[in-house]
Amino acid sequence: MSYADFMTLMFALFVVLFASSHHDKQTIERVSSALKNGFQEMGSFSDSSAAPQGLLSPSVKIGSGPYPAETEAAKPSARGKDSGIDVVELQRKLSQALGKEIQRQEVNMRMTPEGFVISLHELGFFDSGQAQLLPGAVEKIKRIAGVLMQYGLDMRVEGHSDNVPIHNAAFNSNWDLSTARAMAVAMMLMNESGVDPNRMSIAGYAEYHPVASNDTPEGRRANRRVDIVIVSVYNPTASKPQ
Repeated sequence: MSYADFMTLMFALFVVLFASSHHDKQTIERVSSALKNGFQEMGSFSDSSAAPQGLLSPSVKIGSGPYPAETEAAKPSARGKDSGIDVVELQRKLSQALGKEIQRQEVNMRMTPEGFVISLHELGFFDSGQAQLLPGAVEKIKRIAGVLMQYGLDMRVEGHSDNVPIHNAAFNSNWDLSTARAMAVAMMLMNESGVDPNRMSIAGYAEYHPVASNDTPEGRRANRRVDIVIVSVYNPTASKPQ
């Protein structure tokens, strides 16, 4: 680089610094245009639309970019009570349908971060180490389905076990047993009670999602269960025209 070119660049730098210290938009535009024309005449830029790297056009705001500001539709909004089901009402209806089973601790209900959970304990639904529903269990599941069918619900049927290893003619592990039990309840909900299979999924967790300690018989009994987890709700009034 020659001495003259170096001095020209230094002059341009100080002019830009001087202009940047003033907030007159028209002055900055004139200085920017003059510098651009001068560098083009010197052959520094072959493209007439190019600008010295690091110089922003006065019309460009620092921090602006291709991402639009968050719109009202994109912002999370607080849901009203009519955006889903009334969980208290759902629990009340299930309690009415399963009063005796709840008293005998065959069924319990609870809220979790994943949703509303209906737990069907082994007692009253399965023989030990088996995945075939007991004759009386079918009617109980139908009563549960009768309540759930009043709502548009997405649900996941989960099988769980205690940590005692199992190995019999039917199952090689607690994974097999828990999954088979979940499948038995899900098929009863779908085939015998009319629950939409598009709104259902099935999972087996073996002993890895306990609700109580496996160190006591009571804890192990509580862990041997099938959970019907209401993972989301559908609001039929939301799609109706106002």
